[in-house]
Amino acid sequence: MEFRVLGPVEVRDQGRRAPLSGTKLHTVLAALLLAREEVVSDERLSRLLWGWAPPATANAQLYTYISRLRKILGDDVLIDRRPPGYVMSIGNSTLDLTEFEEFDCKGRDALFAGDFEKAGDFLREALARWRGRPLANTTEHLFDAEAPCLAEARAATLEHRIAADLALGRHEQITVELTGLVAEFPLHERFRSQLMTALCRSGRQADAIHLYHHGREVLAEELGVDPGEELQATYQSLLDGSLVRLPQPRARTRAVPRPPEGADDEPHGAPATLPPDTVDFTGREREVAVLHRALEPDSAAPDRPRRVLVTGMAGVGKTTLAVHAAHRCKQHFPDGQLYADLRAPDGTPRPAGQVLLHLLRSLGRPVDAGAADDPEELVRLYRERTGGRRLLILLDNAESAAQLGPLLPNTPEPAVLVTGRTALPTVAGAHTVALDPLEEGPALEMLAAAAGPDRIAAAPGAAAVIVEHCAGLPLALRIVGTRIAARPHFTPDRLARRLADPATRLRELHSGDLDVHGALLPSWRALEPEARGALPALAGLGPEPFSALEAAVLLDLPEQDAELLLEAMADAALLEVSGADEWGRPCYLFHPLVRLFALSLPQRQGSAGRKEVPVARNRWLTGRP
Repeated sequence: MEFRVLGPVEVRDQGRRAPLSGTKLHTVLAALLLAREEVVSDERLSRLLWGWAPPATANAQLYTYISRLRKILGDDVLIDRRPPGYVMSIGNSTLDLTEFEEFDCKGRDALFAGDFEKAGDFLREALARWRGRPLANTTEHLFDAEAPCLAEARAATLEHRIAADLALGRHEQITVELTGLVAEFPLHERFRSQLMTALCRSGRQADAIHLYHHGREVLAEELGVDPGEELQATYQSLLDGSLVRLPQPRARTRAVPRPPEGADDEPHGAPATLPPDTVDFTGREREVAVLHRALEPDSAAPDRPRRVLVTGMAGVGKTTLAVHAAHRCKQHFPDGQLYADLRAPDGTPRPAGQVLLHLLRSLGRPVDAGAADDPEELVRLYRERTGGRRLLILLDNAESAAQLGPLLPNTPEPAVLVTGRTALPTVAGAHTVALDPLEEGPALEMLAAAAGPDRIAAAPGAAAVIVEHCAGLPLALRIVGTRIAARPHFTPDRLARRLADPATRLRELHSGDLDVHGALLPSWRALEPEARGALPALAGLGPEPFSALEAAVLLDLPEQDAELLLEAMADAALLEVSGADEWGRPCYLFHPLVRLFALSLPQRQGSAGRKEVPVARNRWLTGRP
């Protein structure tokens, strides 16, 4: 049986298309396939099917879709109920996405080894798995969440295939293709650089120079930035005449651990799997500078491992900052930049073995079946293939030091940038950057960058109200800004009024795959059951700081036990430690949106001694100061 997602979602059995009908059924199938035998929660399936407003019969409909898939796919495919959702195993069947990734991995490996002919063949095989727009017959919610990542992967494979063709002297054959790509993606600098190379080697230096200057104008007008280092380096090579030279194939009998120093005319075989940088990134100048200094090589201490940790609550912008800083530091890591998400789509931690397999594939090195099932062998291979290489490795959403340990290289050359909700003190040598919500000024700048400066400047009062309701949380600000930008008729004043009601505020803070409630949910689920049950009650204490003694009285617990619960919530970034009271006891505080999230959770019935707390203290509920 063949499963296909790189185009319209479909299933073929012995050449015949399986009778799947309806967008919803294709969406459920695609979500399960893309999860790669990991659990997809009911909540995520519901969100991918219906967005923020599922019908009252959502659970029943989801069960019906799963039953129909089981009947259509038969016994060769297992769809198992595994709380909180479903998991799918396709057995000996094939998935075009997996085949694409395998050929792409082999192609990049051959490209790095200098076997350009073989690299081109493998990469063409990878691209042949695509049949059009991915996930074309699924809901807009799934398409918006998954299609951009797939398209980015295809673009990277296309770049590598073109690099192989250029290395083989096929510049005249690919000039037309590259011209179309540059016209379609005018801001894509790699395609422009490759077209400049093709034109130069075809004797059209003047056209190549014009192409560079046109690209510089487009980047300045559209993004307000100068060309990146790669495009500038190509231009300099064009001017000094070195661009016309073809790279030489490397000897196959000689092992080459990394590209030689100064080999700027080699094809781009180094891994580059960072997510795209945020074009309108604003604020956090101090934190960006700290990360840049911590990640760049230190000539005074070359043997010191570089381990940097970015912490903060969900939605505070850890990943956005880390990705931005990583892109800023790319010039220090010529051997490549790697990215891995340590959290599964359902919010649970990914096993280290799965992450290692992903990183090894990104490094362009195949892993045989025996090693894939041996955690110790995976760690050995990973450290062997990262050792001594100037790599930047971004590990996103780390849950614990135990999860992180196997993913750390054992030589000082690779730098590791980690994000997580809480500090990981057992990570040796880690420099920690703790992110707080934005102050009013930077928050207003972020809102203007996302919504458009003119839209915000036209409604300064509404903008100030929106910033207050978002409470400095970058995720909330980006959601609101995106909604304003996407709807010209949707004025900031109207959205400010809709955010004014605390009871519905979290529902308004949702756009596409961005969702404040959904971002906070994994933090809550990671708590122990007693702490999960206590969080809604503690939210009833109001927006002011409170001590462990107040929590103990509310929960009918000894003060020491209550403090342990509060510390667990603080470790999960659901509470902030806010100074101390007059007796020196620590005080705790809810971020306003976390507090609304907690109040939206169901209270456990029959909790011992739990008391009702008057809500008159709560200005977020009453609207009173």
